[in-house]
Amino acid sequence: MMVVAIIALMMTMSVPAILRTMHQEPLRKAVNDVINICSHARAQAILHGMTTTVVFHPRSGEVALTSIATTNSTDDFIPLDASAGKTKKSASDASALNSTQFADSVTIDMLDINFVEYKDADKAQVQFFPDGTSDGMTLILHSGNQYRKITLEVITGLTSLEVIQ
Repeated sequence: MMVVAIIALMMTMSVPAILRTMHQEPLRKAVNDVINICSHARAQAILHGMTTTVVFHPRSGEVALTSIATTNSTDDFIPLDASAGKTKKSASDASALNSTQFADSVTIDMLDINFVEYKDADKAQVQFFPDGTSDGMTLILHSGNQYRKITLEVITGLTSLEVIQ
């Protein structure tokens, strides 16, 4: 009887910690997915010598690498195969993350692209260029009492992450 009471007490004490961990997981996944998609878009732009576009849908919480187009002509536009989640051009891109959907508990508090606010827009586009540069972007994600700020540097096209208290 005493052992059962001790086990029950330990389980009761651990429930808040488990709930906190589970509550942070959707935010952590959203942040990692955005960083991975931006990294993949930058890499594709550099490797293929083409401008790539990442599209954010702030209202629905979707982010996707939607196009790869050459900088010289729009005739070489290569759409993504939505069912396969990769470009039709290269089979080596199959393991890369090309789209994500945020959990319902994750909201976009700010989405600035080139100093224009897109938080309430239907769609916002960030472009990555063949020389490694990109549009400037600041994205603040919120879940519970946790905030994460993802910044895309214009000159390098690299993302940085900041925890906002």
